[in-house]
Amino acid sequence: MLVRFEVTNFRSIAAPVELSMVAVDRDRPAARDQPMLGESLLPVAAVYGPNASGKSNVAAALRWLRDAVAHSLRTWEEDIPTEPFAFGPWPSRPTEFAYEAVIDGVRFEYLLELNARRVEFEALFHYPEKKRRRIFERVGTELKLQRGLGALSGTRELLTDRTLALSVARRFDEPLVSSFADELIRIAVEGLFAQPKTWHQRTVEWFEAGDDRSQSLALLRLADLGIDDVVLDAPERGLRRIWFVHNTAAGSAPLNIIEESKGTLAWFRLIGPVLTALRHGSLLLCDELDASLHPTLSAQLIDLFHDPVINPRGAQLVFTSHDTSLLNHLNRDEVWLTEKNPDGSTRLGALADFAGERVRKSQNLETAYLHGRFGALPQPDRAELLRELGLAG
Repeated sequence: MLVRFEVTNFRSIAAPVELSMVAVDRDRPAARDQPMLGESLLPVAAVYGPNASGKSNVAAALRWLRDAVAHSLRTWEEDIPTEPFAFGPWPSRPTEFAYEAVIDGVRFEYLLELNARRVEFEALFHYPEKKRRRIFERVGTELKLQRGLGALSGTRELLTDRTLALSVARRFDEPLVSSFADELIRIAVEGLFAQPKTWHQRTVEWFEAGDDRSQSLALLRLADLGIDDVVLDAPERGLRRIWFVHNTAAGSAPLNIIEESKGTLAWFRLIGPVLTALRHGSLLLCDELDASLHPTLSAQLIDLFHDPVINPRGAQLVFTSHDTSLLNHLNRDEVWLTEKNPDGSTRLGALADFAGERVRKSQNLETAYLHGRFGALPQPDRAELLRELGLAG
């Protein structure tokens, strides 16, 4: 499970921002106790804020790190595709990431500092028996390994200025490294980040197998879309047509996927990633969760991750949203707010400790948010528009 994610100097993020999954209110079933960490972790985190405040960039930074670990060995040849904050001194400064997770009860910590030319620093630590131990640490291309990990010695030969040591080391099947790298790479990305050509492929794969198909249909029917079944035509030229069988007053009627509503397609797209996350206890990252889903379905999705019976492995959902009704389904420590600083950079803060003042556990979060209690709301000013329309002096 993700413990915390920190990023510095990425897109609209200048100074460090941190998203923490550590529970403030531990006395509830949704909070998962981690004895070796001494804390409980949350299965859900939501990021709210005005347009252009940078909430999507917090999610994008996590996606960037995932892709970097998965692909740096193959794609970082000429340069590293960093995206530093564009203003002030930040373009000449490195981008930094910190990612901490608990895997099989053990805490791992991954640190990365890089610019467009080279990886400056990279390290992976773990905490067996709560004591920090180095798995590997590199400064430039100088790599140090934990004793007893001789299987990773080949990493040095493949390491370059523009290759992550984690990308290389995971290929040597050392369990300490591969378990962490696999956890990071397994992060599923949905919403506005999804690739349009493959947006439904992971769900289709679930409908192709026996036991997986029954689970997929159960999740599809949960949405009460009037769909009883999904039929997949045999592949033709690498493609296959998908039909949704609707239950109508006149009987069953198939409808091609291209004729379905955006809301139906949005829920269908999420089925594969959601079931995969629940099966493996992995992280699902959704940008603009409410873009096509009815609030009732978004709330159902949150409840799936909250429920320890449905989610026994501690899968996590991190999402951005404008839908304030979802605040009624979230605890105070599951909500994060973004605002734009005077220099145009993003500030990320925990609602549970907003402005240094504890938010009451019993407070109605939606009402308080909409009344400006926590800030992070757009502040429209119509004066200029009225002047340009000739309606004001």
